[in-house]
Amino acid sequence: MQRVFSSYDLVAAHHARNLLEAEGIRAEVRNERLSSAMGELPPAECQVEVWVLEAGDAARAERLLREGPRAAGPPWTCTACSERMEPQFTQCWRCGAPRRA
Repeated sequence: MQRVFSSYDLVAAHHARNLLEAEGIRAEVRNERLSSAMGELPPAECQVEVWVLEAGDAARAERLLREGPRAAGPPWTCTACSERMEPQFTQCWRCGAPRRA
C-alpha cells in the first residue's frame, strides 16, 4: 500500500478515490474522521489520505490524479448552437442540448 493523495478536504479525497477506482486502481480513504478534529490537532494530523492497495499502481495513480482521466473519443460539435465540446460531455454546456450520435 502507498499513499498517493492527501488533503484537508474530505470531498476532494473521496473524489480522488473515485477517479482511481473508475480506472481500475483499488484505493481507500484514510483518516476521514480526523478531519473533524481541525483546530484540536496539528494540521498534518488532520489530513485525509488516499492510499492505493497495490504499490505497483502508485505511479499510475499519481499521474492520473495530476493529469486527470483521458476522455475517450474525439471532440464533438453541438448541433443546436455549434459549440465545440470535449468528448467526456454528453450535453452541451452552452445550450443544454444532448449529444447526438
